[in-house]
Amino acid sequence: MPAYIHGNLAVEQKSGQKVSVKETKKVVYRNKTLPVQEKLLYLFTVVVCVVVASLIIWRYAQIYEMNTKILKLETEIQKLQAENSILKHKMDGLSSPDRLRQEATKMGMVPAKDNQISKVARPNSASPSGATAANQSKPE
Repeated sequence: MPAYIHGNLAVEQKSGQKVSVKETKKVVYRNKTLPVQEKLLYLFTVVVCVVVASLIIWRYAQIYEMNTKILKLETEIQKLQAENSILKHKMDGLSSPDRLRQEATKMGMVPAKDNQISKVARPNSASPSGATAANQSKPE
């Protein structure tokens, strides 16, 4: 194909300079596959890591379960302590001497007279506290 140079087709194209391209071949070495022993070593390392991670997760699960049980027990203890304090307050009210005296009179009981009370001495070996008074009614 003729060259079109400066608006003139009659001028012949200069073909004095030729560019030479040198092609180089690059040798590509293909990496060999890993040896079986190295593959097994990597596999063993991965398995060990998985086992250790599983143990850690399992222990944390146990700790979480124990903490929930502890919280349940603590709330149950608090409920029982509240109930215990209410029952102690009721017991104090019911065992007061004035209330017992009122209940006894409602049932028809009367206070004992002096001639109905007798004191009997106990031997010291039988009672460690040394109490010597006993309420007994005299036979008539």
